[in-house]
This record gives sequence, structure tokens and C-alpha cells, in this order.
Amino acid sequence: MRVHRIHPSMRTALRPLLTAALLAAASLALPAAAASPVAAAPASTPTTPTTLPAWEQLTPAQRDQLIAPLRERWNAQPEQRARMLNHAQRWRELSPDQRKRARHGMKRWESMNPEQREQMRALFQRMRQMPPAERDALRKEFRAMTPEQRREWVRRHPPTADAAR
Repeated sequence: MRVHRIHPSMRTALRPLLTAALLAAASLALPAAAASPVAAAPASTPTTPTTLPAWEQLTPAQRDQLIAPLRERWNAQPEQRARMLNHAQRWRELSPDQRKRARHGMKRWESMNPEQREQMRALFQRMRQMPPAERDALRKEFRAMTPEQRREWVRRHPPTADAAR
């Protein structure tokens, strides 16, 4: 079985998708939660994954606290709303394994320094135009390069402005 990894530049693109998915889930869960409210856990209760309630059992205030960052971004960036909804739909269509790989890719992207991100943008932009066999060859070649060789490769193949989202 061949494992496909989500390219680091997709992590940034998937972040709005994740938040939009959370918003979509919240809007679906609100009617169910209103029918069966559950009291919030006391502040002194340790919060481990096993002690935290399911979404449906969160209080409206807890849900609002979780969704607030998404609401702020939604309101602050109206030009991105269609993109956010599109990402939410795409996220819902991913299998659990694909979601796991996407999260892993986002973590890798976040840990990269700006130079590494620029290299990945350039590499991704170049690779997306290639047939799979050529992509695999370039990927192997890029992994074998020294940091200086990678910088030189990026100088010869800079990412365009649309790749730097």
C-alpha cells in the first residue's frame, strides 16, 4: 500500500477547512444539545480526553468558546468565506486516515522555518504540474540535496505569488 502525504503547503490551506468543519459540526449539534443540556464539569475536574464531554454534551457557552476564533475569522475575512466552506466540505469527504495525514502535514508545516516553507512551496508548485513518475523522481532528488543545493534549486525555480498562500 502506498502512503500519500499531504504536502506542507496544503497544511495552511487545510487550516480554514478544519475550522469550517468545526463550525459545520457545531451548527448541526446545536439543536440536539438544546434538547438535552448537560451541566459543565467543575473547574477543579482534570480535563483529560476521557473526562471531557462529547460535543452534544457541551454547554452553549463552551461551544461558543470553541467556535469564537472561527467566528472572528469568518467575520473579519468575508472574501475567504467561500474558500472556508469549500475546505469544510473537502474535509468532511476525507477518510479518517487522510485526516490523520493532513493533521500530521499541518504540524510539519508549522514547524518549518520561512526558508523551508519557501522551498516546499517551490517544490509543490513544480511537482503539481508533473506526471507521478517525474514527481517521485524529483522528490527523491530533492531529499538527497544538501541545504545549499536546495537553496540553489529554489533560486532557479522560485514559487510564484499564488503559491504563497
